[in-house]
Amino acid sequence: MKVVILAGGFGTRISEETYLKPKPMIDIGNKPILWHLMKYYSHWGFNDFIILTGYKHDYINDYFTNFLSKNYDFEVNLENNSINYISKINENWKVKVIFTGINSMTGGRLLRAKKYLKNEKNFFLTYGDGLSDINLNKLQNFHVKSKSIGTLTAVFPPERFGVVEIKKNKVISFKEKPSGHGSRINGGFFVFNTKIFDYLKNDKTILEKSPLENLAISGNLSAFKHDGFWFAMDSLRDKKYLEERWNKNQAPWKIW
Repeated sequence: MKVVILAGGFGTRISEETYLKPKPMIDIGNKPILWHLMKYYSHWGFNDFIILTGYKHDYINDYFTNFLSKNYDFEVNLENNSINYISKINENWKVKVIFTGINSMTGGRLLRAKKYLKNEKNFFLTYGDGLSDINLNKLQNFHVKSKSIGTLTAVFPPERFGVVEIKKNKVISFKEKPSGHGSRINGGFFVFNTKIFDYLKNDKTILEKSPLENLAISGNLSAFKHDGFWFAMDSLRDKKYLEERWNKNQAPWKIW
């Protein structure tokens, strides 16, 4: 099953990094967050990717056209103009990089990928800036059994601020506010039937608005509940948090 990744947004909330590169190419532990995401899908056996680009698309184009030299040791023989990769190549990915316009919305980007999914019944779709430890096989099976057009992963948002415990107007402790309290949100990690394209009109279509809302009204949108790790990188603080988890070998998404 193909994996479609939205990688074309401006990433304005983390402009400290995105003035140079698209958000999915921001490094976590010297590798783009997009690489981490693809490694995760690949672990579950999903190796056919469609990357939907927009803002600073040349950066992503360059990364994949030069993927081997950027990620593996190699030897150049200048006498016969040949390149020999001398470290083991681990990825067996097939990657399409599709430019979907600078200002296209999420639904519009997906619509531009329609012709590359015409032979598929279902496909994965996710955002290029979020990581999780979701069981993708269970997600896929849940979607098939639900017989819905779309399935989203419903997660608890991570709490980004600690709790101050106060007694008689005095601060007595600081502690992390636990996640898992309150309402779930759309965490991405979708599975869609190709009937989703009937709900997408043009480049201005926002997937999360009328398409998902109309699917919900018609009973064609299912929610796969995930209580484990999920995190979206929206700020420089978020990047530092993910890097810290990675560097301390405490990255829940690193299962390969």
